[in-house]
Amino acid sequence: MTDFLAALREHIPALLVIVPLLAAVIIPFSPAPLRRRGAAVSLLANAAALALASALAWEVFRLGRVSYRFGGWAPPWGIEYAVDPLAAVMLLLVAFVAFAASVYSGAAASGEITAEKLPYYQSASLLFVSGLSGMVITGDIFNLYVFIEIASLAGYALVASGRRRDALVAGFNYLILGTIAATFILLGIGYLYMASGTLNIADLRERLPHIYHTKTVLTAFAFLIVGFSIKTALFPLHIWLPDAYTYAPSPVSALMAATGTKVGIYAMIRVIFTVFKPEFNASVVPMKAILIVLSSAAIIYGAAMAIAQKDIKRMLAYSSVSQIGYIILGAAVASQHSLTGSLLHMINHALMKACLFMCAGLMLMSTGAEKVADLRGAGRRMPLTMAAFTAAALSMTGIPPTLGFVSKWHIGLGAVEAGYWAVVPVILGGSLLTGIYFWRVIEPAYFGAPPQSGHKNAEGGAPRWALAPALALAALGTLLGLAAHTPAVGAARAAAELLGR
Repeated sequence: MTDFLAALREHIPALLVIVPLLAAVIIPFSPAPLRRRGAAVSLLANAAALALASALAWEVFRLGRVSYRFGGWAPPWGIEYAVDPLAAVMLLLVAFVAFAASVYSGAAASGEITAEKLPYYQSASLLFVSGLSGMVITGDIFNLYVFIEIASLAGYALVASGRRRDALVAGFNYLILGTIAATFILLGIGYLYMASGTLNIADLRERLPHIYHTKTVLTAFAFLIVGFSIKTALFPLHIWLPDAYTYAPSPVSALMAATGTKVGIYAMIRVIFTVFKPEFNASVVPMKAILIVLSSAAIIYGAAMAIAQKDIKRMLAYSSVSQIGYIILGAAVASQHSLTGSLLHMINHALMKACLFMCAGLMLMSTGAEKVADLRGAGRRMPLTMAAFTAAALSMTGIPPTLGFVSKWHIGLGAVEAGYWAVVPVILGGSLLTGIYFWRVIEPAYFGAPPQSGHKNAEGGAPRWALAPALALAALGTLLGLAAHTPAVGAARAAAELLGR
């Protein structure tokens, strides 16, 4: 038994990808009785992944970077999985949100996905999680592309899995733009290999400084940034996101909005700070200025568009465009404080946006509400759902003492220290606009008169277990805000490592 546990511990990095991948294969190809229990299989697989990610994070923060070599081949000749503190936190974040989403979808998915599609939806969601975990953990840049494709193909299917025809169109549009992004990324990786002769990320970091100014490397960097900008929905390359999040089933919106773009941003940060060193972005290309301008525009544009929306999920989709801008802005400024804030905001947005989309799904199941105007009196009809929604909205706005306030404070402080004073009004203005579009939901929900037919509590219209993960995410976000020192210390450590300090 001791030998088995030791072997299990040794192979945790590989198991984080293999467990959801195997479960994804088992569900659709099982006999009918087991296939009908796909929700239970998905829940167990995600629970196992969460346990593995927790154990790996504990080991990384206790002992340092973990390297897992396939076949015993030492990198750069062999394929390596590498887990540093930032990767450990991202793996834990993906696993936790995936587990919460599987609890939610097990109770709520049947309302938005037909019975015959459910096993394939559950399989695709596990495949999506496996791809995201692989993107975070791999130390090989070509394998990063492979895992991007695994997650993306599953994501296209997930968006199209809803009952509405609009979901098919949104999934197809996502497929077209995702394929364009993947082409840019693959070409960028090909050029890097052509210039350096290696695909190992750590090895690339050592070889590239000698050839930074070559046209091949500059072209590779440009292709990679454009590809990841599409994947992360950075303005103005965000056009796939609003329809995808709006028309996808609520469990899909919650999972993808919380994890998909965040892992894409993580991969982009890895390219900027790990494959290429910070000096490259400071002295070789003007990428810092370009990203600061685009992310600032994203913050204001996304928030302004969210204010203009009447559909709840579409409002939350444009909110994601704005919040992604904050994360990219902190990374683009590239100071210790701003990068710390960027990583904190990534965590905050993942947890809170999953909670918000779950609440939107609960509102739809309970009352049929899809529009902001349909939520009059929702605070009395759905008190727990609206409490979770309000807590998440406060954190997204950046009201003290939430984690959203801490993350935006660090981004602003870092911008000031780096001399980018013009960024501060953007951060404040974006937060003000965020408060406005969330107040458009909260004000009628708590102060508006409910419809004559809906005076009693309406939360009984939704499955009881569907509410639990939304409340848990809201509570966790609030707790992280109240105890912000703990995540801030971890984010600061990860930021320092990315900056090479």
